Amino acid sequence: MAKKILITGATGLVGTELKKHLISKGYEVNTLSRKKDNNPNNFVWDVYKGTIDADCLNGVDAIIHLAGEPVADKKWTDERKKQIIDSRVKSTELLFKTIKSKPDNQLKSFISASAVGFYGDCGDEILTEESPNGYGFLAECCKLWEDAVDQGKKLSLRIVKLRTGIVLSNHGGALPQLDKPVKLFAAAALGTGKQWTPWLHIDDMVEMYIEAIENLKMENCYNACAPFPVTNKALTKAIAKQLHRPVWPIKVPKKVLELLLGERVEAVLMSNNTSAQKILNAGFKFKFTHLEDALKDLYTPSP
Repeated sequence: MAKKILITGATGLVGTELKKHLISKGYEVNTLSRKKDNNPNNFVWDVYKGTIDADCLNGVDAIIHLAGEPVADKKWTDERKKQIIDSRVKSTELLFKTIKSKPDNQLKSFISASAVGFYGDCGDEILTEESPNGYGFLAECCKLWEDAVDQGKKLSLRIVKLRTGIVLSNHGGALPQLDKPVKLFAAAALGTGKQWTPWLHIDDMVEMYIEAIENLKMENCYNACAPFPVTNKALTKAIAKQLHRPVWPIKVPKKVLELLLGERVEAVLMSNNTSAQKILNAGFKFKFTHLEDALKDLYTPSP
């Protein structure tokens, strides 16, 4: 069984939680980040300069690759789009180059984040891992990202790609952004409100990465989403219910969202009705299958 894991993007939402869980389960964890700190298990790399401390791989059995610039936090200029893609593709290439340069490595598995954006906007169509790559910037970005990750097969690595929806957590990600307008005044669905939003509780996201390390039968891509996706309207209503706030009967028109977000509106209005059947078939047990239970858990203060 893998005992030492290297995580990239370890300071992000998922990486932070994942590192804690792995350590509590007795794993050793190396991390790669841009800044040196006092932790002897933290190694430095610079994706854009192509520099990396190759010692990060010493004794490592599996890599969990989460690094990548956030997709929705800044305006999608041409430069920003290039950063979003490069941060994923170039970081992957740099890791494989480093693995090749250390022929004595004991690496067996490479587990990477991806996103449901891979499918593009598909309305009500049920999306399985066999569904084709879609259209639009996010679909193009996910395709380039996954193609880069698949190069690891040439190094005889077991490759797993988790196509993630919205990860629900109190510590960042989409939920604080989704509930902010609800807390301030009232909830209103976005666009038509009919777009499907695949979601996942942070606990299940973390466990899914651990499952991908430990379950050697897992290979290739999986939709990392709870079994019951919801529409944007249902998501908005469910958040409002937990916060005891009203839901407005109006919807925020696409035109208004375009003014606020520009091209990023694609990320907000994309409909992905994803199936979780493949990850269920792999034996993964969800802690939260229904949105209401996941939100209740997140909004209930810890004792």
